[in-house]
Amino acid sequence: MQSITCECGHSNPYGTSLCQACGKPLDNDVEVLTSMRYEGSARRSQTYKKTFVDHTWNFFSSVRVGVWLIIIILVAAAIGTIFPQETFIPPNVDPATHYESEYGTLGLIYYLLGFHNLYGSWWFIILLGMLGLSIIIASLDRGIPLYKALKTQRVTRHDEFMKNQRLFSVSKEVELEDVKYTLESLRYKVREEKGNLFAEKGRFSRWGAYVNHVGLIIFLTGAMLRFFPGMYVDDILWVREGEKASIPGTKSEEGQYYLENKEFILEMYDKEEKKFNSALSTVDGEVAKNYQSNVTLYKTKPNHTIGEEPELVKVKDGEIRVNEPFKFDSFALYQTDFKLNEFSKMSFELEEKATGKKFGKLTVDLHEPEKKYDLGNGYRVEIEEYFPNFILNEQNQPSTVNNLPDNPAFVFSMYSPETPNGEKAFVGIQKNIEAGENQFKMSFAGIETKDLTALTIRKDHTLWIIALGGVIFMIGVTQGLYWNYRRIWIKQNQDGVWAAAHTNKNWYGLKKDLDFLSEKTSLTALVDKESNTK
Repeated sequence: MQSITCECGHSNPYGTSLCQACGKPLDNDVEVLTSMRYEGSARRSQTYKKTFVDHTWNFFSSVRVGVWLIIIILVAAAIGTIFPQETFIPPNVDPATHYESEYGTLGLIYYLLGFHNLYGSWWFIILLGMLGLSIIIASLDRGIPLYKALKTQRVTRHDEFMKNQRLFSVSKEVELEDVKYTLESLRYKVREEKGNLFAEKGRFSRWGAYVNHVGLIIFLTGAMLRFFPGMYVDDILWVREGEKASIPGTKSEEGQYYLENKEFILEMYDKEEKKFNSALSTVDGEVAKNYQSNVTLYKTKPNHTIGEEPELVKVKDGEIRVNEPFKFDSFALYQTDFKLNEFSKMSFELEEKATGKKFGKLTVDLHEPEKKYDLGNGYRVEIEEYFPNFILNEQNQPSTVNNLPDNPAFVFSMYSPETPNGEKAFVGIQKNIEAGENQFKMSFAGIETKDLTALTIRKDHTLWIIALGGVIFMIGVTQGLYWNYRRIWIKQNQDGVWAAAHTNKNWYGLKKDLDFLSEKTSLTALVDKESNTK
């Protein structure tokens, strides 16, 4: 596919329809006005259509494909709001069972298709990548040929190019100096060659769409970087009062951060106070005035032995309130939620039913229960099954909703010298079911509770990239929306002075400039061929 040399001497790439220099149609079937959108330049997608690379390039360069990708992404994002994302479901819950138990078959399909973690799902990332690739290829396919064509355009244009413009006129005698002066007063940049003039204004606006594309590509890059480790963290951490927990997303070669919930504080408004009386009188129940977590941040020493308990080094103390985060390194911890009086430990006693005699007490950690409890003197208790949040399932069998100890229940095996084979009992809150006639039972001896605090962990190294992309996108919108590229050609021919004009949009504004030009000079007003009016 050889280049095409025009009669003006300019060598044009294969597939060019209008000479990049003089504008002459290089084929008899070329419509000048239709080709002006990209200056008749040779677009790769319109020229090469044989190899696999050609087909791939042509597919992604299609505006229709880009629009469909945007629609698919928007529809997927809308579906992702039907049910809560995985981040917002209760902690310590298996998503696979949660969505099905809460929302039925639709919830299961929602989970299997990855909508529960939409923005981290592999197919959503692929869609974003395809959209970014489409934007890049479409921009290169149109932008590079257009740049070359606008850069090489000459002052003197071919007669076919001139008379096939939408705005055209022929004048008998024209004083070119007056025309040049008037155009410059309208802030046109004027070039002169062999008694011919070329005036242009607002060429930079022609690149508004491509600036948009650059902004979108940067924006999508920032969005996709969120899936790379260390770039973005948005997680929930539940910490019980008096306990330590590792902070998600903070593990690195320097160590792992831990957070200790020293104390959780909840303060309520006093409805008796006069300054709050009118506002709180319409509210049922108490209203939280402040809830905060007093915490201590620790960091493990690097390169500790795997399997050993990490040695924690205190970093600093802090307080976390709503809208007052606790910050360290690139992380910020926000007070999000709390839960009061969660069951922490339950105590039971092994009791002989006939005499009421008790043979020892055991305390079960509801979060990490032990399997066996030795009470001494041949008495022991084993936990056969544990249901943190007890329910009866559809088969009328004991089950649990999740791992939160909101309604704990146990199946105990009780062993004693009198009953070496053991006796079984099902024990829960206000439930005590025995398997046959038992000699012993497990009697409730007390419960311990703890307050929980929910903290949102945030880290975002991509925000500035996304913001930069948004700013550049808006610059492109402004650039293409409020300005337009106007061109006027003046050429001296044997039958008079020819004038032609073109703009990429806002023909009304261009006509106003031309009307002003014809009023100030002897140039005949240009005729609009589409409306056949001056």
